[in-house]
Amino acid sequence: MPAFPSYGSAGHDQVLREVTELLGRARDVVIACHVHPDADTLGSGLALAAFLRSRGSRVSVSFAEPALLPEVFASLPGAGTIMRPAELPGDADTFISVDAASPDRLGELARYLGTAGTSIVIDHHRSNAGFGDINYIDPGADSTTMLVARILKQFGAAPFAPHIAHCLYAGLVTDTGSFRWCGPEAHVLAAELIGCGIDARAITRDLLDSHPFGRLGMLSSVLGGARLLPEAAAGEGLVLATVHQSDLVDIPEDERESVIDIVRGTVEAEVAAVLKETGPAQWSVSLRSKQSVDVARVASAFGGGGHARSAGFEATGEQEPIIADLVREIG
Repeated sequence: MPAFPSYGSAGHDQVLREVTELLGRARDVVIACHVHPDADTLGSGLALAAFLRSRGSRVSVSFAEPALLPEVFASLPGAGTIMRPAELPGDADTFISVDAASPDRLGELARYLGTAGTSIVIDHHRSNAGFGDINYIDPGADSTTMLVARILKQFGAAPFAPHIAHCLYAGLVTDTGSFRWCGPEAHVLAAELIGCGIDARAITRDLLDSHPFGRLGMLSSVLGGARLLPEAAAGEGLVLATVHQSDLVDIPEDERESVIDIVRGTVEAEVAAVLKETGPAQWSVSLRSKQSVDVARVASAFGGGGHARSAGFEATGEQEPIIADLVREIG
């Protein structure tokens, strides 16, 4: 993995200046959020888009998959402006990827990497090797919205407009697990954003604490089939759960994303894994660890990536062979 300078170092200060200069000149911008978007990628994209539009730029925000924006994110300011890939302009002078660890996480929007005048990658995943012309990547940041906040501060935009602060806080509160795993900069930024007039309680409630009744049945089925493999992870334990498409009847697909945060609390397991069925023999696998296992390394062995304690990958095939390969890779 490349060695990234910490925030405040000469390396990151230089990249911040370069990004600020490029965005200051940008006139036609396409911002790409990653597939199956979360609040961090959407909050980053919408906050940056709102700011650039206030400076007179034409900005389009999009994500490749799924076809519709998950309903849980409808309350994000600017969500109604998100465009489908087919609606985007054919070219752009500036292409910005937010919160995507690799080009494949952009889906069909990765085409802009070869057509836009300049590509900028803004991300906090350690596995990101940098695939843009300019790469602002800081694995020490607790969310990508934190990086966007730094960029906007370079423009002198703080204190932020409430709608921008809302988007930034959305990514921050979700990617830190309601500030359960983060450093001091996240708490300082949260205080700044709340000071901009946002309703932090309502944002958290909408994104993390509001679920349809049908979720209870899904959790009953999924958690009832969970397995504990105490010999895995060098004897520190692995807990597994599987979300089948049949578990999601009449409830939004994004409800499956919350399962890993329940499973990871298993005290007998160092590592938690959730296999989510996305199609016939198609799986999206989420990994979490507590301290000793680097799940980003595990995910990278399957073509994925992420953070040391939070990562994921896509897999094709039958469930049991995938689990067997995963157990071997965890060690």
